[in-house]
Amino acid sequence: MLLDVERVAHGGICIAHADDGRVVFVRHAAPGEQVRVQVTEERRSYLRADAVEVIRASPHRVTPPCPWAGPGRCGGCDWQHVSLAEQRQLKAEVVAEQLQRLAGVKRDVTVEAVAGDDDGLGWRTRVRFAVDPRGRAGLRRHRSHVVEPIGGCLIAHPDVDTPAVVATDWTGCTDVAVEVSSTGQRAVAPAPGRPTVATLQETVDDVTWQLPVGGFWQVHPGAVAALRAAVDEMTAVRAGETCLDLYSGVGIFADVLARRAGPHNVVAVESHAGATAAGRAALPAVTFVTDRVEHWLRKPAEPVDVVVLDPPRKGAGAAVMREIVGRSPRCVCYVACDPAALARDVAAATSEGYELTRLRSFDLFPMTAHVECVALLERA
Repeated sequence: MLLDVERVAHGGICIAHADDGRVVFVRHAAPGEQVRVQVTEERRSYLRADAVEVIRASPHRVTPPCPWAGPGRCGGCDWQHVSLAEQRQLKAEVVAEQLQRLAGVKRDVTVEAVAGDDDGLGWRTRVRFAVDPRGRAGLRRHRSHVVEPIGGCLIAHPDVDTPAVVATDWTGCTDVAVEVSSTGQRAVAPAPGRPTVATLQETVDDVTWQLPVGGFWQVHPGAVAALRAAVDEMTAVRAGETCLDLYSGVGIFADVLARRAGPHNVVAVESHAGATAAGRAALPAVTFVTDRVEHWLRKPAEPVDVVVLDPPRKGAGAAVMREIVGRSPRCVCYVACDPAALARDVAAATSEGYELTRLRSFDLFPMTAHVECVALLERA
């Protein structure tokens, strides 16, 4: 099937249309290209396909640096066939489109690189490898449980040491996770099995956290500093203001708020007990609550000045957003790893009298379709 590729869409795909009018979601293509595709999934209203031959190439097309990237191969990267600058432009278009379509908000978007990212490679500090029936570690193919044997991973941080992982016999394991920290520690956690160390140390400014292996931490080495700086600049917290850090993890944003408001004015809410324990140990003057955010917010609402939230990929949801704005904060700073979820939650907040006043987007996941946003909502 020969297709003219029209535009980028959310999820590392492009949009085209088949002769019968059905939408085709095409991977390994770029807007403006003409490609021959192989259909990988067929539904009544749409098709999924891989571009297997490029007839007319985009000027932004490049040779993928990884030999395991491409149609039918490793599914870890979406955009290795597109220049890094164009990847960021495509992500900006996706963020803008999601905000306009789902929230009715029109914004010009720029996706920013983070410090230390020159080529989009060697950044991923946490990698989960799948293990095939022969005991070989690899990465899964796109939308598949099939394990693609690899010799290395170019987006993995060098300290992950992918060649050593894939050269090891993991017979009896279903997967193996490798994590490296900013302080140079490395943990290998096979499943089933025990990790080589129980915790990893992460240090930011003058605060050190001991994270349980498998706990959440941003995977790009430049991510935490970039996001903390954006949250700090947008919220501009004043001394004595009351602050909430929701979905707080170990408190990387609670620390930002505490430095300005004072630690006794900050409450951090997180459902993972290991994360709140690590947060209390690192930030003993901040109040950490182990609870689900949606449950904790059902308690009688007290006014709060500043709310920061960093929900999981599905977003916070309309009910949580209503509870947050019901506490009448002067601002809500939303850290989002999914632009569609962000847009839906922005729509919920705007329906309650808040407006999106600031937005920054960061390329924390080069070569993939993922993008991180920091949005500021203030009373209209």
